[in-house]
Formats: sequence, structure tokens, C-alpha cells
Amino acid sequence: MPEITSRRGLLFGAAAVSAGALITGCTSNEPSDSKDEPAGNDQPVADDKPGKQVTIGFAGPQADHGWLNAINDNAKSRAEKYSDVTLEITEGSNDTAQQIGQIETLINKKVDVLVVLPADGKALTQVGLKAMRAGIPVVNLDRIFNTPQAYRCWIGGDNYGMGLNAGHYIGEKLKGKSGARVIELAGLDNLELTKQRTQGFDDALKNYPNIKKVARQAAEFTVESGQAKMAQLLQAQSKFDALWNHDDDQGVGALRAIEQAGRDDFLMVGGAGALSAFQAIKQDDGVLKATVLYPPTMAASAIDLARALGQSKGIGGLAEFEIPSSLTLYSAVVDKTNVDQYMSTGFK
Repeated sequence: MPEITSRRGLLFGAAAVSAGALITGCTSNEPSDSKDEPAGNDQPVADDKPGKQVTIGFAGPQADHGWLNAINDNAKSRAEKYSDVTLEITEGSNDTAQQIGQIETLINKKVDVLVVLPADGKALTQVGLKAMRAGIPVVNLDRIFNTPQAYRCWIGGDNYGMGLNAGHYIGEKLKGKSGARVIELAGLDNLELTKQRTQGFDDALKNYPNIKKVARQAAEFTVESGQAKMAQLLQAQSKFDALWNHDDDQGVGALRAIEQAGRDDFLMVGGAGALSAFQAIKQDDGVLKATVLYPPTMAASAIDLARALGQSKGIGGLAEFEIPSSLTLYSAVVDKTNVDQYMSTGFK
């Protein structure tokens, strides 16, 4: 999963609202007849109508995780929607030197805008700066560069918000239970995002004095690690009421361990928004009752933002002439009451 530094910019529920709603929107391009109408409503706004041709360079890491594969798919399918967008996409690599080389190739091709999800934000900051200095605006996707000078706009998820919303969901479900016990299956502990998710979860649980977190185990965002670490938690904790798992991919393994142990005496909340999680939530015959989104639709929104930048336009629904410098997506909770709405956004 992606590593980011938490940012609280403008809040957009990109998973709840299609990426198109981010750009196409409520602000008209037509001048107002009213003298009282503010001038901000007359700015050029990106929409679905063909405009100036824009070449967008897209560089992401290797799609070795369901979420990352969904990032690539969202970017490609979004670009295909526009007849005025040409997408130059790199193969994707987790090797920072190779990704830097790929981005430098896109710079040399003189693309109009770059969308970059860096394998390592810190390590790729310099190439982001190089693009910006060459006059190519950069949309920094999720894993953030070390300085805002390396990008024109950052768009990404809210890791702290994931933990916060997972904690509140579990807290409300266990509100009337005295001595409630919860456990946590985290991701990689050396990633800042994991620390942020845990902090948000812990902060939410402070609102529920009847609940105590009795165990935490870190996995590695893989099916295998999820199964192994969940088995350890189940063996160590004979009784608990709720589990928060940071990632739906490792959650596939966690659910295997739970089934093998024959346990069904607690509720489970996942993270990210995998299709398999949505399907299990809809079926509602197991412990998984909800998942907290980290929406890969952000890649589609990044293409929309890059197109608006390339066409020197703003965003519908906002009065400003320019796109914002930062967009933090909302970590919605998906359970059986709203899962049908999100099913099409689930990643495999």
C-alpha cells in the first residue's frame, strides 16, 4: 500500500462521487446575465467536451498489489474517456533509479503534464523538481514528494482518516457492550501510513471508554502474511469482539485463518476497498461486516486534474480559476447498507 505523509487539504469523497464529478461540474462557462453574480463564476472550467489536446505522462510503481493494479487501470480508463487526452504510460517499477529514468524520458518527450505515483516519494523528489523546473506541472499521486516545490497538485488518501473511521464504526457497534475487546491487524510497521492508520484507530477508540485494544500484530500487505499473523492473533486471543484489518488484500489471508480456526464470535472491518471484501460484506454470512476505503479512483481524478492543468482550467463547483494544490480523499465506511453503491469501484 502507498506511503504518504498525512495531509488535510480539501476533502473530496472520490469513491462516493465519480471522478468525473470532480472536474465536470456545477460552475458554468457561460457568462452570467446578473450584475450581482461574482466574477469567479465566469472562469474556464474543465468539462467532458473536447478541448485543447493534452499529453499526460503517467509513471507509477510496479502493480504488485491489487490496489496498485487498480491505480493503473483507473488512470488508463479515465484517459480513454477523453478524445483530447493522450496518455504516455510507463511500465511501472519499484526500483527508484528505474522509475527516475522513466520520468526523465517523459520529461524529454515534453509531455504537457506528469502524473506520478512514486515508488518512494523522498527518493523521487528531485525528478519531480526537474519536471517542474522544465515547465511541466506535476500531479503527485498519493506517496508524497518531500517538498511542495516538486508538484503542482497533490491528491491522495487519508490514512489517519481510515483508522479514525474504522475505530468509530467499531466503537458504535460495541457501544453498549461492557468490557469490549478489540484487536488490530496492521500493515508494514516501517511505513508511515501504517503508523497513521493505527494512530487514527487509537484516537477513535478514546471516545469509547468501554472498549480496550488488547492486541496488535503487523503483517505485510500480502495474503500469506495476513493468514500467518491472523493465526497468531487468534491463538493468543481466545475472546475478542472486533478486529480491524488495515488492508483487504492481507484480509483474504486473515479470513482464511479465521475460517480454519472456526471463529465467528466477532466482527471484522477491513481497509482499502477490494471487490472480494465488498462481495463478502454483501453476502453477509461471515465476520467481515465493513471496510474503510482508500480509493484507487484517485488515479482517475489525477488524470482529470492533469487534463484541467493542461487546458489551463479550473474545477467545476469551485470559484477559483485554478485547481487546488492539495486534495485529500475521504475514507468512507462501506457496509451492507451502502455496498451496492461502491461495488463498481472494488479492485481485484
